[in-house]
Amino acid sequence: MIVRKTAAELEKMRNSGLLVWKVLQELGRMVGEGVTTLDLEHAAEKMIRDAGARPAFKGYYVPAVGAKYPFVLCTSVNDEIVHGMPSAKRVLKSGDVVSVDIGVELEGYYGDSAATFPVGKISPEVERLLRVTREALELAIDKARPGNRLFDICGTVQRHVESNGFSVVREYVGHGIGTQLHEEPQVPNYVDRSNENPRLKEGMVLAIEPMVNAGKPGSRLLPDRWTAVTKDGSYSAHFEHCVAVTSNGPWVLTRP
Repeated sequence: MIVRKTAAELEKMRNSGLLVWKVLQELGRMVGEGVTTLDLEHAAEKMIRDAGARPAFKGYYVPAVGAKYPFVLCTSVNDEIVHGMPSAKRVLKSGDVVSVDIGVELEGYYGDSAATFPVGKISPEVERLLRVTREALELAIDKARPGNRLFDICGTVQRHVESNGFSVVREYVGHGIGTQLHEEPQVPNYVDRSNENPRLKEGMVLAIEPMVNAGKPGSRLLPDRWTAVTKDGSYSAHFEHCVAVTSNGPWVLTRP
């Protein structure tokens, strides 16, 4: 069931979203050569707890894994698509890219956002990967309007990514969000005809999150059972915003 939010609920989600945005901006400024992904983890947890919020990912039970996720952040480097786990051994170096995915719960409502940051100088092709993924997200956000359908969002991401020679990940998708971190509907980054295609209505909030590979779309799990990587070893990028469907058009809750 898709839960539509009231104006008051959207304001609460806005508070969660702005906290996520603030933390993500700080982490982006921290990213650099010699920084570890565990450094980012510790900084994020302090900022979230200092704001009176709760990390949404830490302790989140995932039935497919049969365990609770042990960290505040997902930090996915280079060929890691999503759910990379922070580590003191993962030292960022020039040429890397790191996707930082963060969620918070504040006063009963969730915010969730992700961005992929370059470390030092990256190759022109990887730079283009990040740009195209950001563009796909912005184009998809513009489709989050009453009267459109879910596939308008999904198809927009797919067309932009594939027309630029990249591929969208099939196994991981966006989602509804509100008083739960993951709500209906699922939001794939491609048109999945086996998926439902609901009409978008005011009050719906979607976490739209293109996950884009420089090479082929295939993914596999590492032995840690959390980290998803590209099958062909190509780089991957990930950007995400929470977007409310309103009569005034899309309202991105996770940025000012």
